[in-house]
Amino acid sequence: MDLKQIFAKIQNHHAAMLGKEHYRAYGILVPLIQIDGQIHLLFEVRSLQLKRQPGEICFPGGGVEKNDSTPQDTAIRETAEELGIEKDSISCVYPLDFFVQSMDGRIIYPYVGLIDDDMEKIKPNPGEVKEIFTVPIEYLRDMKPEEHRLTFQVQLGEDFPYHLIPGGKNYAWKTREIVEYFYFYKDYVIWGLTANILRHFLSIVYEQEN
Repeated sequence: MDLKQIFAKIQNHHAAMLGKEHYRAYGILVPLIQIDGQIHLLFEVRSLQLKRQPGEICFPGGGVEKNDSTPQDTAIRETAEELGIEKDSISCVYPLDFFVQSMDGRIIYPYVGLIDDDMEKIKPNPGEVKEIFTVPIEYLRDMKPEEHRLTFQVQLGEDFPYHLIPGGKNYAWKTREIVEYFYFYKDYVIWGLTANILRHFLSIVYEQEN
């Protein structure tokens, strides 16, 4: 193979995230709804029957399925299914920045959308949603979330080939630190991925510094 052939292949390659095929894509919706002339954000409390994260607060959404053309379609479909509304009642859907969760093998695609129905028309699916609640967006405007740091350290298997790397067992592995954000509203605690998406959304709307 010569240089011309090498560069021809590179030029025909479409850059994407390395290892993307090992990740599952998820579509999430940040639902806005108008109540008494005020704009609210709608949150779900996950059903206690769910195996994964029961009782935690989240935005509607889920994994991309074969019939979903895009993660945006997923976010709309899942929101409609979880809230018991028609897909046509969700409008003004726009993307936020996506998240890569390497430890969980997930790519999260969040969107913002408007729910045109009244709260009375929302009938959450009890198999997935324990309850819903809303928070006025202005309530969140000046709220600074609590920040707590988590540190992750590398744990190697017994058969790890130390002899193949410089320094062997004394190799200086880097620790990873992440920040968890906590928002509070009445008796509800919003944290984890939901808090990260919420913080990102608010930073765009109110042009806050990240």
